[in-house]
Amino acid sequence: MEKSLALVTGGSRGIGRAIVERLLADGFMVLNFSRTPPEQMMAGETFESVDLMSPDATRQAIEHWRGKREIVHLVNNAGMIEVAALEDVTPEQVDKMVNLNLLAPMLLTQALIPAMKASRYGRVINIGSRAALGKVGRTVYSATKAGIVGMTRTWALELAQFGVTVNAIAPGAIATELFLAANPPDSEQTKRLKAAVPMGRVGEPKEIAHLVSTLMHPLGGYTTGQVIYVCGGLSVGLAGN
Repeated sequence: MEKSLALVTGGSRGIGRAIVERLLADGFMVLNFSRTPPEQMMAGETFESVDLMSPDATRQAIEHWRGKREIVHLVNNAGMIEVAALEDVTPEQVDKMVNLNLLAPMLLTQALIPAMKASRYGRVINIGSRAALGKVGRTVYSATKAGIVGMTRTWALELAQFGVTVNAIAPGAIATELFLAANPPDSEQTKRLKAAVPMGRVGEPKEIAHLVSTLMHPLGGYTTGQVIYVCGGLSVGLAGN
């Protein structure tokens, strides 16, 4: 019997890489849509170089693959952030982040809906961010991640009758390569950040991947339209408050 194929965007590093590794361990074949390949390919993984910031490239890639394989498992993980104070935000930044953080997930999900409806089954997981609740310097990023929340809830309502679940995971600070490069463990900034988190630490990419695995499972079929924060409690409040 052919293994199920899961499409993961941005699966070459960070949270996306942990998701790819976990889904492979769970028995999926994984199709990784990213601009750059992972440092090391894994058995069961197929890499496709796709500029998801380009709507045309995104459409072409998904049309090619949905013609080859049934895909009813999708993780919209790819995203970007450019930090800027409100007065410094540019239209170009808006275009880039909207295209990658919002439009690409919509185009990919749209393309896979026919297969999900035909199968009466599907799993869509959107990776959002705790920054959707507001964060300094994240005008556009927080807006796009808040948009992911709205789309998740709307899609869940539209697709529930077909056995398709749609959920969002909103990570807080996660120890990815990019995070660690910008936040060295011994820096005062990192110490302040950890002190603010009720759990007293930053998260690990594999903790996000674990929740993806749970929501992907067939027994996840009664959970839909939810936004689940994986942030050590920071979305609830600051440590000590």
